Amino acid sequence: MAKFNDTQLTEFNRLVSHYPEGKQKSALLPVLHLAQDTFGGWLSTETMDYVAELLHIAPIEVYEVATFYSMYNLKPVGKYMFEVCQTGPCMLNGCDNIIAYITDKLGIKAGETTPDGMFTLKTVECLGACGYAPMMQLGKTYREHLTKEKVDSIIDECRKNAAANN
Repeated sequence: MAKFNDTQLTEFNRLVSHYPEGKQKSALLPVLHLAQDTFGGWLSTETMDYVAELLHIAPIEVYEVATFYSMYNLKPVGKYMFEVCQTGPCMLNGCDNIIAYITDKLGIKAGETTPDGMFTLKTVECLGACGYAPMMQLGKTYREHLTKEKVDSIIDECRKNAAANN
């Protein structure tokens, strides 16, 4: 069963402490981030049930939030997740071509992970960087003004980083 260790429980308590007594549900978003980071980059049903138990809320309340926001992964994801914006400004600047290129290059569709577990392609709504379209988020960084050449460079960079860390 998924359980936080002592350090993670301390962080959980810190997050909940920001909200008034009886309003612990307000900590749900940051607690889900903590859980996702702790348990392999995604939220299993078991993990969401554990979060519900800790926050003293019904599991359905956790499921509703986790399924609504694209920042939560409900199945295992690759080591590198390409979250490509597909809203208006990015679409006008060719994100559909970038998504198609990544699909062809990696052999996966949006929502899929490469067989080696290295890459996941995800399409998302606005990432708030419309002036840099087309763009994607990779981990905590934005990759902007994407072209096929930039995508190739990003894939190579990820592979080199993965090889260096193994």
